[in-house]
Amino acid sequence: MSLTRRDFARKTAATGAGVALAGSVDVLASAPNALAATETESVDTTDVDTTGVARERAAHHGGVGYGPLLPDPDGILALPAGFDYRIITYSGRTRLESGEPTPSNHDGTAAFDGPRGTTLLVNNHELKGPRANWKYPVPLTEGLVYDPAASGGCTVVEVRPGGRVAEWVGIAGTSTNCAGGSTPWGTWLTCEENSDRAGTNGMTKDHGYVFEVDPRDRRANRDPKPLKFFGRYDHEAVVIDPRRGHAYLTEDAANPNGLFFRWTPPPGFEHGRGRFRALADDAGVLQAPGASTPAASSSTTSPAPRRPARSTASTGWTCPTATRGRPPCASSSAPARSPAPASWRACGGATAAPTSSPRTPAPRARFSTTARSGSTTPGAAPSP
Repeated sequence: MSLTRRDFARKTAATGAGVALAGSVDVLASAPNALAATETESVDTTDVDTTGVARERAAHHGGVGYGPLLPDPDGILALPAGFDYRIITYSGRTRLESGEPTPSNHDGTAAFDGPRGTTLLVNNHELKGPRANWKYPVPLTEGLVYDPAASGGCTVVEVRPGGRVAEWVGIAGTSTNCAGGSTPWGTWLTCEENSDRAGTNGMTKDHGYVFEVDPRDRRANRDPKPLKFFGRYDHEAVVIDPRRGHAYLTEDAANPNGLFFRWTPPPGFEHGRGRFRALADDAGVLQAPGASTPAASSSTTSPAPRRPARSTASTGWTCPTATRGRPPCASSSAPARSPAPASWRACGGATAAPTSSPRTPAPRARFSTTARSGSTTPGAAPSP
């Protein structure tokens, strides 16, 4: 029986449960084939007591990993002998602090150290389209709503010492919150995997953005602001380079294909809690990788078919032609001070170049582009 990320997510989504394992998943995964036992290794407990013969067989398992998976009487999560799980939240069954039911369709999540020994979990709820389509949408908590017509969002779960649990809304009124990523400064970037325009599917605002959720500071989440400089498209995940401050983002799309993006902060920008809110919608440089054509040609094309990139001289990062409502790549409005190599090409002719060899590490103390004097030139800004 194979336990993959998608199998686990699909199973818990079907039950509406947020599941916590007793023990570290990292430790579970560290043993060879620990998360990939074959069907022949599963224990048939149809006619035996799972606390008796089957568990004894599991305890003497001589293969790799942690032994065969034992059937779960509740049909939620099968685990090897000696492991247990606990349901932390369950859509429609557990309750938020407001008394409203836990939303459904748990998806991307991250854990953070909370105050007084607590653990804070931020859970995405991948709910698409009008609220009427879902039995348990994310509640529209006052001050935390982006689009009152949308059903998705995030909840924050606080697990206290001793096991007590509290849950509240982190952001509401977003759409199809699939994945995202945690930041080095302790927040969660939740990504909309849907780019409906206002007026489409009942939406009152444009979607397809990234939002920041602070699990430790509820006030910081009020009046949600889309981080438009990350682009508008069907977002999947995002990660922040802790040394240089770049953001790397993936797109989950087809017809033709999704892209891989890099966002470079504007010169002088320092990351931290609440810093993204202060940036303009077109701050920094958003780029996608381009692949060079043969030497006889000076043009490049995007890795995705039917998505030609702007002309550059060599392989590097470039701006793809906008499709599916995608805005042209954003760039800062800082004046150009020196030419940049074509391998750092961005959209609209905007460029960013390092002052030294890429092998030279940036200072670890902060995320800043001040060490890279290669500046940017104005480019097209994202649509509002």
